[in-house]
Amino acid sequence: MALTDGDLQAIWLTVRLAGIVTVILLLVGTPIAWWLARTKAWWKGPVGAVVALPLVLPPSVLGFYLLLAMGPDGPVGHLTQTLGIGLLPFTFWGLVTASVFYSLPFMVQPLQTAFEAIGDRPLEVAATLRASPLDAFFTVAVPLALPGFLTASILTFAHTVGEFGVVLMIGGNLPGETRVASVQIYDHVEALEYAQAHQLAAMMLVFSFLVLLGLYAWRPNPKKG
Repeated sequence: MALTDGDLQAIWLTVRLAGIVTVILLLVGTPIAWWLARTKAWWKGPVGAVVALPLVLPPSVLGFYLLLAMGPDGPVGHLTQTLGIGLLPFTFWGLVTASVFYSLPFMVQPLQTAFEAIGDRPLEVAATLRASPLDAFFTVAVPLALPGFLTASILTFAHTVGEFGVVLMIGGNLPGETRVASVQIYDHVEALEYAQAHQLAAMMLVFSFLVLLGLYAWRPNPKKG
């Protein structure tokens, strides 16, 4: 059975959403991860906990509070209406905003681990060569943390592809606008179209397996002492 036009539309929307969210989180998550890896401030713990909150918080809870915040009476809703943007819920950019929050730990935590693994010595050497902190970050830290960037980007993209609860709460089910692949599967099941649901679900299963297989196969083995 071939994929329907609705399936292809949902797949394209999902890929577009995941790609945009990954790029945004690379820009937003990198400085957060760098700060968490380098700071000794007492509020590192609370900030880290907030970043990791989507890992343990039910998606419907996160989606509910984001819906309130972006709604007509919420602070984000007031801001977007003042700027002439309108309301974000039930729009593609509302999905992007919600997905950025939901996938944040999948970008920040691998990057934080990669930055912490660098240690202080390379940055101290760069400082003795009169490199500014910004120069040291881009010429020393970023190249050494490239495996972390790759892991974080792949995990963020894959996690965004698999979202359901948050996107359904924020985006609803609008064809071509907010109906991503996971919601399309839900629609097929609800309509008792199990063959079509199985076809799309199998594609997502294979995609998820290949992502994890690639990460585990690519990850270098620890050196034996």
